[in-house]
Amino acid sequence: MHRSDHIALSLPANDAGGEKRRNRSFWRIWNQLSRFQRNAIYILLTFCFFGMLYLTTADTETIAEVPTAGPLISAIKRDIGNSPSNNNNNNNNLHHPNDIVEENVNLNLEESHVLEEPKGIRDTPQTILKTKITFSKHQTERQKAVVQAFQHAWKGYKRFAWGHDNLKPISEGYHEWFGVGLTIVDSLDTMVIMGLDKELEESREWVEKHLSFDVNRDVNLFEITIRVLGGLLSAYHMTGDELYLNKAVDLGDRLLTCFESVSGVPFSDVNLFTRKAHAPKWSPDSSTSEVTTIQLEFRDLSRCTGNPKYERVVADVSQHVHNLDKKDGLVPIFINANTGSFSFATITLGARGDSYYEYLLKQWIQTGKTIDYLKEDYIEAIHGVEKHLVKRTVPNGFLFIGELLAGGKEFKPKMDHLTCYLPGTLALGVHNGLSADHMRLAEDLLTTCYQTYAQQPTFLAPEITYFNIQGENSNDMYVKTNDAHNLLRPEFLESLFYMYQLTGNSTYQDWGWQIFEGFQKYTKVANGYTSIGNVRSVTNVRPKDMMESFFLSETLKYLYLLFADDPKLLDIDKFVINSEAHPLPVYKS
Repeated sequence: MHRSDHIALSLPANDAGGEKRRNRSFWRIWNQLSRFQRNAIYILLTFCFFGMLYLTTADTETIAEVPTAGPLISAIKRDIGNSPSNNNNNNNNLHHPNDIVEENVNLNLEESHVLEEPKGIRDTPQTILKTKITFSKHQTERQKAVVQAFQHAWKGYKRFAWGHDNLKPISEGYHEWFGVGLTIVDSLDTMVIMGLDKELEESREWVEKHLSFDVNRDVNLFEITIRVLGGLLSAYHMTGDELYLNKAVDLGDRLLTCFESVSGVPFSDVNLFTRKAHAPKWSPDSSTSEVTTIQLEFRDLSRCTGNPKYERVVADVSQHVHNLDKKDGLVPIFINANTGSFSFATITLGARGDSYYEYLLKQWIQTGKTIDYLKEDYIEAIHGVEKHLVKRTVPNGFLFIGELLAGGKEFKPKMDHLTCYLPGTLALGVHNGLSADHMRLAEDLLTTCYQTYAQQPTFLAPEITYFNIQGENSNDMYVKTNDAHNLLRPEFLESLFYMYQLTGNSTYQDWGWQIFEGFQKYTKVANGYTSIGNVRSVTNVRPKDMMESFFLSETLKYLYLLFADDPKLLDIDKFVINSEAHPLPVYKS
């Protein structure tokens, strides 16, 4: 059987009957084609038709169906002048932060939810539904006082330290730590919550024009993650401004080399410019809290971008630490990045250990309570705290959390102020269905933390407090000279915020106000606020000439939220708050 592979056809260039001839020629050509050739053409035309139909339909889809991750809050509309029909319209434009607020302050989230997705780390982009944020202009008198404190601090920072990390308010200078404008980035979401449009606009402009991570400087993975990466992501969620996400992606990519250790446990430090990671110069180890307090931020970066690489590396760290041996859930404060093993070290819920326990619970909440081992590790750890670290003072029986020295046998009746985050974390766990016994522990510990403030003449807590458990004198607690400093820390205020939100008990607001007055009397200076060296004297507080970025990011933010009429001004059912007080959305998986 012979099949012609080729047809030659010659037509005159000009012919009066050309149209009819072309039609006849077409059918003659068609009839000369084999059945196989005609079927192939039919199939080709069918594909073309459905392809055009698909493209036409895709153009009319809403932004929520585009298979790339967008912001949790990708557009913000004012309540004034927006009709219900207008609110239903699709809006793909990202608003400038100056559009966020118009004579409004209180933050109330409406409809914060995401589409449910499979458990585990996702290899495909997520789809996030639009969420609307509205602000009311109402402020309590105490909130107004906190806003004024922020503005006073901001004025000094802007005048003497603009674009630098921390303000030195007494010497009228700045302290450079990482060289990335820590105070600006750390304060973005505080300004959103407080409704400080002008300050937010000028900060956004600096971020756009001047924030660069091409800095030939070593930074601490943990600190830059909770402050800068967390700050950028929170600002992105609250404003929908892609600028903040783009900066977050740039930073996240530079930090990934920290995870290139033999064990996968990250090195503690990295050069932002060269992207070379290494252990700290003073030790081969990383702090346990530091390598386990980066998961919320890296996971959220993956959820925002649809790229699983950030979540994968931190999830591996959490899984690795989960598999290590512990003392009833308690962990030493050092871990070696090369071996992946804990070092022979102290067990404490203070410095270098604290936020490991915090992020167990918060990761579980962030992922829609779907990763059971995180909850189980947290529950076991709190049991370990009660078994090994909880003691009561003599003579008044104040409950505190002490430390186990290396080896786990010798108990030290010492508690860092950092440990005062724990009552809030315990209350958050109870709110999410964990044992009610944890709330009793939270309330007792909160009372002790309050006493570390109330028993000082400045009404400001020292960095470290020691407790009397032997009855050797009539004082329940005492402070050593080298531990008497106050760095404007937020941990106790953080716990007051949670306790107030979950109970509505105004006593917690009154406690916060007493502390705020202590800050006003003894740490406020002409150009901002300063840490002090001695909380035990009202006449010799020994100012230290330093205002850390967390004073604006955490301390004043928690005070502002605490003093609201509405305990749910920032709803903890919709947000999980990182260790630097940056709210990130709760997901369903």
